[in-house]
Amino acid sequence: MTKTMLERLGYTVLTASTPKAAIETGNSCNQKIDLLITDVVMPSMNGRELAEKMHHLFPDMKVLYLSGYTANVISHRGILDDGMCFINKPFSKHDISVKVRQVLDEHNALPRGL
Repeated sequence: MTKTMLERLGYTVLTASTPKAAIETGNSCNQKIDLLITDVVMPSMNGRELAEKMHHLFPDMKVLYLSGYTANVISHRGILDDGMCFINKPFSKHDISVKVRQVLDEHNALPRGL
């Protein structure tokens, strides 16, 4: 659903069903990846760990974390630092479009907290 929303907004979207698949996609990608949108809680590795690995491939890539948990709960568990870009699930097309644009327009090229 998020893929379709973003494609309708004009973005090119690559998807992966697991963190390992995301890293493999990054390794084989022949284009720049501007933004990683990742769930915070996943099996095998959390979103922050995935972002750190992807950052080695794409140093200028920005990161937007999403989760059904609140940002407060996640930061208390030590997964995300305060100030990292985050959106709660579920979200509307408007919410994700605003947040993606906001993250992409930030002057800081490095994902916050990495």
